[in-house]
Amino acid sequence: MLSPEALVQRSVKAGAEVLVLTDVNSTSGVFDFVKACRKAGITPLVGLEFRQEGKLLYTGIAKDFKGFGELNRFLTQHLLTKAPLPPYPPPFNDAFVVFPLEGPAPLALRDNEYLGIRHNQLNRLITPSVAAKMHKLVVWQPVTFGNRTGLEVHRHLRAVDKNTLLSRLTAADMATEYDWLVPPGRLKAAFERYPLIWSNTEQLLKQCSFDLDFTSVKNKQTYAGSRSADAGLLEQLALDGMVQRYGADHREARERVDKELAIINKLGFAAYFLITWDIIRYSMSRGFYHVGRGSGANSVVAFCLKITDVDPIELNLYFERFLNPKRTSPPDFDIDYSWREREEVQQYIFKRYGREHVALLGAISTFQQKSTIRELGKVYGLPTEEIEQMTHPGATGDGVTRKILSVAAHLTDFPNLRTIHAGGILVTEQPITDYTALDMPPKGMPTTQFDMYMAEDLGFEKLDILSQRGIGHIKECVEIVAQNRGEKVDVHRVEVFKQDERVKALLARGETNGCFYIESPAMRGLLTKLRCSDYLTLVAASSIIRPGVAKSGMMRAYIERFHNPEGFQYLHPVMEEQLKETYGVMVYQEDVIKVGHHFAGLDLADADVLRRAMSGKYRSREAFQRITERFFSNCKERGYPDALAQEVWRQIESFAGYSFSKAHSASYAVESFQSLYLKAYYPLEFMVAVINNFGGFYATWVYVHEARRWGAAIHVPCVNRSAYATSIKGKDIFLGLIHVRDLEQQLAQRVVDERAKGGAYRDLPDFIERTGVGREQLVLLIRLGALRFIGKNKPELLWEAHLYLTREKAKVPAARLFPAQARKYQLPQLIQQPIEDAYDEMELLGFPVGYTWFDLLQTGFRGAVKARELQHKVGEKVRVVGQLITIKYVRTVNRQIMHFAAFIDDEGQFFDTVHFPQTLKAYPFKGHGVYLILGKVVSEFGFPSIEVEKMAVLPLKPDPRGG
Repeated sequence: MLSPEALVQRSVKAGAEVLVLTDVNSTSGVFDFVKACRKAGITPLVGLEFRQEGKLLYTGIAKDFKGFGELNRFLTQHLLTKAPLPPYPPPFNDAFVVFPLEGPAPLALRDNEYLGIRHNQLNRLITPSVAAKMHKLVVWQPVTFGNRTGLEVHRHLRAVDKNTLLSRLTAADMATEYDWLVPPGRLKAAFERYPLIWSNTEQLLKQCSFDLDFTSVKNKQTYAGSRSADAGLLEQLALDGMVQRYGADHREARERVDKELAIINKLGFAAYFLITWDIIRYSMSRGFYHVGRGSGANSVVAFCLKITDVDPIELNLYFERFLNPKRTSPPDFDIDYSWREREEVQQYIFKRYGREHVALLGAISTFQQKSTIRELGKVYGLPTEEIEQMTHPGATGDGVTRKILSVAAHLTDFPNLRTIHAGGILVTEQPITDYTALDMPPKGMPTTQFDMYMAEDLGFEKLDILSQRGIGHIKECVEIVAQNRGEKVDVHRVEVFKQDERVKALLARGETNGCFYIESPAMRGLLTKLRCSDYLTLVAASSIIRPGVAKSGMMRAYIERFHNPEGFQYLHPVMEEQLKETYGVMVYQEDVIKVGHHFAGLDLADADVLRRAMSGKYRSREAFQRITERFFSNCKERGYPDALAQEVWRQIESFAGYSFSKAHSASYAVESFQSLYLKAYYPLEFMVAVINNFGGFYATWVYVHEARRWGAAIHVPCVNRSAYATSIKGKDIFLGLIHVRDLEQQLAQRVVDERAKGGAYRDLPDFIERTGVGREQLVLLIRLGALRFIGKNKPELLWEAHLYLTREKAKVPAARLFPAQARKYQLPQLIQQPIEDAYDEMELLGFPVGYTWFDLLQTGFRGAVKARELQHKVGEKVRVVGQLITIKYVRTVNRQIMHFAAFIDDEGQFFDTVHFPQTLKAYPFKGHGVYLILGKVVSEFGFPSIEVEKMAVLPLKPDPRGG
C-alpha cells in the first residue's frame, strides 16, 4: 500500500538499516525501491513473494543480482506457461527461501531455506516440532501498509481484486493487522528471549546484496559481432544509402553522414541503428510499408538506411536533437506499421534475437477517480444508478457514500494493473530476466513488469514498433488500384507528390477526409485558414494543431503571422533569431530546447529535460522544479522583465504533454502526402481502403458518403458480388459482409469461400444447401437485400426462408453428388415499400445506403443556405439543415462545456458549427440525425462556421411496418 519512496521514508524515521522488497509475484517496483534506498542510505535487498490464488507459498530473497535473475526466471516460467506454482520451489543457487511458519514447508529444509516466524507467533515455540527447528527460524515482519487508513484501503482493494462484496472477505484474503512497519528496536525487543532467531536473521541478511549499475547500457551491444565490425557495416550501409538518396556528389550529405557516424560510434549506438535497419530490411522484404518517425528522423544516417523517409537536410533538422553527449535520455526509433502487419514484425524480432533477449515493454495503469468509485460501489453491492451519482463532482451522501469517496481519494493515481506499452520492445545483451520477471498478456508475447520510465532509468533504449491504420489505408489502396485498374503505384515518390498540383489543391481546400492525421474538422479548418499547399507549411500545421499550442493562443498567433509576416513584433531578439521560421511561435519540441538554451541560458542537458517534461515523458518532479527555478533565476540575471519571462514560460508550459518534434511532424506530413496523392488520383479505391481498415477520425458511413461524393455507386452487400471486406469494380463499390451487424463471422467467410469454390449461388435452396445457413442468419441477409440476385422481393424471400428452414440450427452442409431441386410454392402477392429497405439498412449496417438521411425526413425543407454559400453570408443569420458527423467536447476557462461540431448538408458538403455553453444548455444535441440549425455565420482567415443560436433534430418518416 506504500510507494517505494514512502516506504523508505517511513523506514528512515523508524531507524531501519536494511529493507527487503518482496512484492507478490511482481518485480515492478524493484528499481524504484533500490534508487530510493540508496538515496536514503538504507541497504536495499530484493526478492519475490510467491503466491498461488492469494495463498502464500514461500518468499525468495536474492543473495545478489544473479539471484534476482534466478528468481525472475522461476516466476517467468509459470507466468508464461500459466502453470501453477509448485508447493516447494526448486533448489536455488543464489537465493534464500523463507517458508511461512504455518505454511506447507518441506520436512527437511535445504541450507538456503528457512522458516519465517512473526513476533505474534512466538508462543508457537512451546510446540516441540517448532522448537526443534530453532536453527532454521528467522524474524518475519511483512510491511503492507503504513497505518489504519492503509489497512482499510487494502481491505477494499482486496475485495475489488477478488470481485466480491466487502462483507464476504475472509481473513485469508487479506494481510493481517500486524503487517505494518515495526521499528527495529521494538522488533528486536520482542525476540529478546530468542537470540538465535535474531542471529539467524542477521546472518541471512549479511549474505545478501544487490549491486546494480544504473548507468550502464543494457541493450544488445553489437550486431555484427564486435564494435569495429558494427562501425564498418554501418558506414558502408550509410554511404550506399546516401548515393541512393542524394547522389554521389552531395557534399553536405557526406559531411552530415561522417559527422553522425562519429557521434553514433562514440556513444555506442551503432548496434541500435543496425538492429533497426535489420527490422526495416526484413519488413521491406515482406512488402510491408512503414513510417519511421520521432526524433530518429533527425538523422541523415537513418534517412540513408531507409528507417525514415524524412530528409533532415531539407528540413534543417539537427542530429543533436536525436543523439548528443549531453542528452539526458536514450533515444529511440518509432516505426509505424499497418495494424495487420505489426505483429509479424514483432515476431521476427523475437525469432531473430532470441526470446531470452527480447520482450515487449510493460506499462502500469493507475486508478482514476470515476472508475475507482464504480469499482468500490460494486464491493458494497450498490445499484448502478446510485454508483453513477457518486461519480458526479461534489457528490455527497450517507456514510457508505462518504466512505467510498474517501477510499477513492486515496486510490487516485494508485497503481492498478500491469499492461503493455503502446509499442515498446527491448533487445538486450544479457537475458531480459536478469532484470525483470515477464508477464504473458493476451497479446501472447513476453512483457516486462517494469515500464518505460524504469527502462530508461536502467539504460535501455527501446524500439517502438507501433501500428496505425493510416499505413493500412495506403498499402491496401495500392493493392486495390493494381486489381481494379491494373496500375502500379509507388507511394515512396514523396518528392513528386509534394509538387503535384492536384495534391496541393486538395490540401489547400481541406479536402482531406480519409487522409492520415489531416482529416479532423479542426485540421481541415486549419489547412483552409493557412491555405496550406506545401510540405513545410503542412509540417508546421501538424504540430500547431496539438492542444497545447491551440489552447495557449499561439496557433492563432501563428496563422496571423503566417498571413502578415511583417505585422508583428518578436517577444525578444533571441526569439527572432531562433524561431524566425515559425514567426516567433514555439511549434516543435526543439523550439523548447532552443528557447531554454538561448533565451534562458539553460545548458543543453537541462533544456532537454525541460523538453522531455513538456512532452509528458519525464517523471522527476524534483528535477523539473529545479529547472523551473533555474529558468526564472537565469532570466532575472539576464535582466529580462518579469512579464517577459512569465510570457515565455507560459508559452513553454502550453506544450505540456502535447508537443511534437519537428521530425515527428515531418514524418506525419510525409504520410499525409502519400494519402493525399492516392485520394487525388484514385479516390474510390482510397475510400474502399479506408473503409476496410476501420480507421480514421470518422464513422464508416462518412467514408461511404465520401466515396459516393467522389462518384461511386454504393451497393449493399450481396452474397454473389460482395467479398468479406468491401470491394470495388470500376465505380461500383460493394460493401463487405463484415459490415453486417450480427452476421456470424464464420458464415460470412463461408459464403465467400463456397462461392469461390462452387461458383455463384443460383437460388435460395442452393444458397441454403451450400452454406448451411440457419434461419435467423438467413432472415438477416434477406432483410438487408443480400439475396436480391434471386429477383424476388424481400417478403417473398422471407416466406420461402421460413418454409425451407425450421427453427432448428442448420447443420454444417454435407456435400451432395447432385444439387437438390428447388420446390415451387405459390405465394400471395407481397408488397415491399422502398423506405422499409432504408430502415433495414440502418438497423443492419448502421446507415442507409439506397437512401440518404435527408430522403427520410418528414419535411422537404433542406435549409435556406447551403454549405458552399456560407463564405458569402458572413455576419448574417442563416437557417441550415445538416446531418451530424462528429462532436468535439471542450471546456471553457470557466470549466463549462461547449462543443464544436461538423455536419454535411444535402449536397454532401461539410460545414462546421460552434455551440457556446448557454446555447448548448438550451439546445443540446440529441444523438445522431439531421438537425435544423439557426445561427450566425462567422469566418476566421477565410474559413466559415456557424455560431449556433437554436437547434432541433428533425423527425424522420416512420417505418411503415411500425415498431
